[in-house]
Amino acid sequence: MYDAGKIDVAVIGAGHAGIEAGLAAARLGCSVCVFTINLDAVGNCPCNPSIGGTAKGHLVREIDALGGEMGKTADACMLQSRMLNLGKGPAVHSLRAQIDRNAYSRIMKHKLEQCENLALRQGEVVDLTRHGEKWHVITRLGAEFEAGAVILATGTFLGGKVYVGEASYESGPDGMFPSAFLPQALECLGISLRRFKTGTPARVLRSSIDFSQLEEQKGDEPVVPFSYDTLTKLENKAVCHVSWTNDRTKEVILRNIHRSPLYSGMIEGIGPRYCPSIEDKIMRFPDKPRHQLFIEPCGAQTEEMYLQGMSSSLPEEVQIQFYHTIKGLEHAQIMRSAYAIEYDCCDPLELTSTLEFRDLPGLYGAGQFNGSSGYEEAAAQGLVAGINAARKLQGKEPMVLDRASSYIGTLIDDLVTKGVSDPYRMMTSRSEYRLVLRQDNADERLTPLGWEIGLISQERWERFCEKQRQKEEELKRVQNTVFPPSEKLNSILVSHETSPVSTGVRLSELLKRPQLSYCALQEVDTGRPNYPEAIFENVEIELKYEGYIARQRADIEEMRRVERKSLPREIDYSTIKGLRLEAAEKLQRVRPENIGQAGRISGVSPADISVLLIWLMGKGETA
Repeated sequence: MYDAGKIDVAVIGAGHAGIEAGLAAARLGCSVCVFTINLDAVGNCPCNPSIGGTAKGHLVREIDALGGEMGKTADACMLQSRMLNLGKGPAVHSLRAQIDRNAYSRIMKHKLEQCENLALRQGEVVDLTRHGEKWHVITRLGAEFEAGAVILATGTFLGGKVYVGEASYESGPDGMFPSAFLPQALECLGISLRRFKTGTPARVLRSSIDFSQLEEQKGDEPVVPFSYDTLTKLENKAVCHVSWTNDRTKEVILRNIHRSPLYSGMIEGIGPRYCPSIEDKIMRFPDKPRHQLFIEPCGAQTEEMYLQGMSSSLPEEVQIQFYHTIKGLEHAQIMRSAYAIEYDCCDPLELTSTLEFRDLPGLYGAGQFNGSSGYEEAAAQGLVAGINAARKLQGKEPMVLDRASSYIGTLIDDLVTKGVSDPYRMMTSRSEYRLVLRQDNADERLTPLGWEIGLISQERWERFCEKQRQKEEELKRVQNTVFPPSEKLNSILVSHETSPVSTGVRLSELLKRPQLSYCALQEVDTGRPNYPEAIFENVEIELKYEGYIARQRADIEEMRRVERKSLPREIDYSTIKGLRLEAAEKLQRVRPENIGQAGRISGVSPADISVLLIWLMGKGETA
């Protein structure tokens, strides 16, 4: 073993969590080393070649608003972009982009290589020990690094094991080496590890697909970028396709279900509830006649096509059989077989809201290591862990995002207060404040914080301030603009199935009507300024949902009032009279930071919260 030097922050893993963690800590002035088992897999997308989706698009926007990198890189290698859920309210509108996975990996790797204060190093970390206030990171080649903080962003590599039918072997994703020795080191530190599972579909050769039988799915125009820094016009470069399973697909799978490691008992890990394999779908929904799949390109310079919605761990020959039952895939040539992968992760109840381990100062978790699933969830946690590791070493207050500030705050709060029984996936339904936490206002909510922390550039801050000025000016304009009754105006109103007017009417009142929009009123709204479309979108949403937004803001204020009642870390809950035994045990285990968190712990009732409040008053705690 040899002394490889001293660093501020060691990041173990260079997937989506590790990238954001490393870049954030380095940009905040820390010396950082990001370790990866394979340099060619930095920012790899081993499953979907896409970024965003329902609720996940919100996370990407928020990462970008804070100064993270995922949104900018997704824009740079976008093949097709779609805004999901446009038929529903604005709270659930979510951006999703099909990306070139190789380009994404290449761009992210280059950003790490070019980042000041950051070293990117290929090396498997096999041991992690603590000496006083310092951490020692040891690689398989015998290098030992001393670090002030360590961020574990191991993805699905930690104790990784791949399953395809009866075949199973130690492996990371995409046939790479797993992290085989680190799990034992983490258990020696007292970290509780559990086994989770995820999977990915097969990749097939483009020329072997009969696209004439498939339904086309084109991208949206104009393309909406993820990043507020993307100022150039983006264009769709690819078309995706849709197909469906059928009775023959179901028959093949049911005939071979005993060969699935999911049902034979080979796989111990718990899989994602909201992204099941095709055999799991068939078994869980036996009455459903068919299941949808999407055929998507993996990149601009490859002929591999991704079959979204068709992950499997059935044997390779069975995969070939059931893929060939699907319209358009009758002669599909598999290039990479589908597989399931089992891996180790921690119990996130051992973490604080900063993503630091409660009992291991300076050690942070991020991404799938924390029990979540998805690139976007990983990147969000990596950004938070990187910021907080840097701020801790610099003697600054931590950055804690509450549930009312962001989907990122909701994600982390869910993990550290409720824990997980299966891989956690972000969904809009998880946020009780989703009408306020829309993707269109992510910059308004979080860019001031990103600027304060130091991850937003001066140029971007000035653009943000100008955008806010334009929005305020437009709000004033629509409230002060009055249209007199006229034949032209009433013709527009009637044509959009809303009542005509007989007296003057404010533009703001018209925009509140569900049938009307800026676009519908363009012909009479001749004084409209030449602002970006995002300004008008934001103003229209706030006007239409003004009452609901005001109600949610009142709920948020009440929530924050409760959150301000902090709970001392050293409380022995077993000594508090009136607390039920279950509640005391849960509180002792989770050790919530405040009354709000305590109330969100499963097994803690409103009556238990009342007991805690009375106990706090008796102790003179008013914070």
